[in-house]
Amino acid sequence: MVFRSAVAWRRRRFVGATDAVERLPVPVVIVGNLTVGGSGKTPLVIALVEALRIEGYTPGVISRGYGGSDTRPKDATVSVAGHDIDAADRFGDEPVLIQRRTGAPVFVGKHRVEVARALLVAHPEVDVLVSDDGLQHYALARNFEIAVFDARGAGNGKMLPAGPLREPLERLAEVDAVVLNGASTVMPSLPEGIVTVLPPFHMELVPGDAYRVNDPGTTRTLESFRGRRLTAAAGIGNPQRFFALLRSIGLSFHRMPLDDHHRYRDNPFARRNSEAVLMTEKDAVKCARFVESRMWAIPVYARIEPKLVETILGHIGGRKTPSLQPAATT
Repeated sequence: MVFRSAVAWRRRRFVGATDAVERLPVPVVIVGNLTVGGSGKTPLVIALVEALRIEGYTPGVISRGYGGSDTRPKDATVSVAGHDIDAADRFGDEPVLIQRRTGAPVFVGKHRVEVARALLVAHPEVDVLVSDDGLQHYALARNFEIAVFDARGAGNGKMLPAGPLREPLERLAEVDAVVLNGASTVMPSLPEGIVTVLPPFHMELVPGDAYRVNDPGTTRTLESFRGRRLTAAAGIGNPQRFFALLRSIGLSFHRMPLDDHHRYRDNPFARRNSEAVLMTEKDAVKCARFVESRMWAIPVYARIEPKLVETILGHIGGRKTPSLQPAATT
């Protein structure tokens, strides 16, 4: 009850208070969720950045930078750029992954309005912002809101600490799109009388070829790992999703589930008698200090419905003349 009351108070503070909400000179697309833990937001952010670029936009990305270094000033607004060894420690794993996958400018910081302003000053060519998370950051006005769910749905439907929800399910009546990650994911049951955006959009995470963490140009198919002694590591919100993906390809492995945004202090694989270590890209960007040749990252790509992009375009000003800038690839 205490958490629910605090959420409700914070929301009332901004909703309807135009002087407390900042509207930026470019449209803002929020990709968030109501639940704690990962639901597939980061792959969706990457897919939307690439889709908007194809439609003629020049996207930028803003993020809180969860998992970033505790030594970073709390109010700092910083650009995620370069491939230095400490990038994920300082900025967080997701912003670094987004920047490397898309090549788009990515800025992180606690206060998203200030982060967005800083990005637009540094990159005046940016004409749309995609916010990685931020559904509950009401001080930033938004043109389009997406709530993402994976197969875990809304859990028991209760708010923290009794359940996984950061906001009540009634909040879904206000978002512009609900995206269900995975074929088995179903729309959460809403309280009686609540009407939301229907039907929801669907997305599927599709794995690419694995690449060697210390030599990304070296790749191999996932099927080529069959019959090998494997360790699979996943420091994401739902590690079982990664393990299920590997099992669907016919791989057998020792599972190593880790906390979301796990901070690698040393090499947890050193004593593993494994021929190869398979990991998510979120984990790979944090292993630069002790990378081994047997460590392989598995990228995943969000396959989204074209109708979702069309719906977003309808809220941010429509399609622009397609730019000559190609979509970034891994």
